[in-house]
Amino acid sequence: MSDNSALTELASFVAKSPHASENPAVRRSAMNSLISNLEHQPIHRKVTDLLGTVMTLSARTRRMLQPRVNIDLDVFAPGNSRAVRLMIKQKANMH
Repeated sequence: MSDNSALTELASFVAKSPHASENPAVRRSAMNSLISNLEHQPIHRKVTDLLGTVMTLSARTRRMLQPRVNIDLDVFAPGNSRAVRLMIKQKANMH
């Protein structure tokens, strides 16, 4: 099976969205309906959304206050040579 079949199918793709229409009035109508759907939706916030935000900020603050740790990782191949070299750039200490 050849990979060219997928490329040929992609090359013959014809957009069927009204946004890709040659008619400017059809494109404008499609864009106006998209905009009107986005504009008229009121934002409904719930108590659970507020609680989720508070919990997220609390967890982030708790992680930031924890002390930094150093990790030493040694991985050796069967021939007793080093198998992995891991380099992690440390951020500047902001304390």
